[in-house]
Amino acid sequence: MGRLSVVDEIFLRTHRGLGTPIALQGLWRTADRIDPALLHAVHAALRTGPLGRRVIRPQVPGARRSWQRTTRAYPLALTDRPIHTTALMEWADAQGAGLDPEFGPGWRLSAVALDDGGSLVSLTCSHALADGRGLVLAVDDALGGTSLTAGAPTAPAAHSAGATHRDSPGRPGGAGTGAPATGSEWADARRQWSIVLRGTANALRRGIPDRPPRATSRDHTDAPVRTHSAVLRCPVADWDNAAIAQDGTANSLFIALVANMLWASGFRPDTIDASLPVDTRDEPRVDNDLSMTDIAIDRADTPSTIREKARAAYERRMSSPGGLPEELLQVIPDRWAYALSKGAGERDILCSNIGTLPATLRTLGPHRCLGVAARAIHPGLTTTQLPRTRLSGYLCRIGDDYLLSLVGLDPAGIESSAALTDLAQQTLLESGLPAHPW
Repeated sequence: MGRLSVVDEIFLRTHRGLGTPIALQGLWRTADRIDPALLHAVHAALRTGPLGRRVIRPQVPGARRSWQRTTRAYPLALTDRPIHTTALMEWADAQGAGLDPEFGPGWRLSAVALDDGGSLVSLTCSHALADGRGLVLAVDDALGGTSLTAGAPTAPAAHSAGATHRDSPGRPGGAGTGAPATGSEWADARRQWSIVLRGTANALRRGIPDRPPRATSRDHTDAPVRTHSAVLRCPVADWDNAAIAQDGTANSLFIALVANMLWASGFRPDTIDASLPVDTRDEPRVDNDLSMTDIAIDRADTPSTIREKARAAYERRMSSPGGLPEELLQVIPDRWAYALSKGAGERDILCSNIGTLPATLRTLGPHRCLGVAARAIHPGLTTTQLPRTRLSGYLCRIGDDYLLSLVGLDPAGIESSAALTDLAQQTLLESGLPAHPW
């Protein structure tokens, strides 16, 4: 089934408390009560699909961890007692607990009834298993869309973490198949050490690498942190027209809006650094097939100027730590790798444009979806694990709507989900965008 990439292992370490915990989540809101039999069928398809795998540790020092097929999964979780629609994001935020891509199930399918007569369905998965686009592809496969080969090899990935990017120039337990043969592990270890030693020697010939920038904790205590969430729906026509009116694109408008939300929340600096994930797929794959770039946004910037900054940024990617080969992070102990890469890819905001979702996701069987959202959540987050990122934004298009998902990681600046929703609505209205919150 292939071996883990550098990015896969970055996210795997977060499950061991080394970094900010991250899980991917897809949300479907239906107009009527979801059929339990349908969800059981989707659950069964996911068990045997591309998400049905787990991490196997190597026996040979220097060899990469590998993937093993598994049908082990959490049972389908159905809550028949309706919750109020004002509590649906709080329920969604709680669906990421207990995911473990190595020793326990790495994904969970759950659903809850809403008091408006509809339902909310959640699929969460460990970020080690897939990025945002990869999760979408896995669901499309389970719903009978584009067929993917379960357990396709994981392609070598990029330098940092995040979800996928629409406008980028780039392009994923039960019984398993068994761990890789020791002979193949020896070959992989030789390859890894060869790359590391050769790359390190080349880096040292250019001088002693700079120490990578270190992210600092915002709090010296270790208390639980409750993130705040919002999902807003906006017609595609309105969004695209607003972008064109400002000589921007749908994506540059998205980045501008998230930056303006952070300033409106009380962020004082005049420059906001934005992290932009880049999809690097050349074919549909369920894995972490991405890299990262970034731009600096000033208060005078517009969707037009941001468009030019982003275009230039997509031609470069964030480099590995200190100019050393990124494979170094896979041959040294996890705590050393974490220390060397800590904070890599983190900026003041994250803007992840997941792109257009497949048509299969517009309905769940006979049930019409009022909206489909994709985002990352942070189960079990504590103050010492808070990243530099203050606000994360995720944009996807489904049919005639854009769905904007927001996650606030600044408890001081964004004090509740209601406050985040109000902040987002006001910022969008200032750009002439009507938005309908979930």
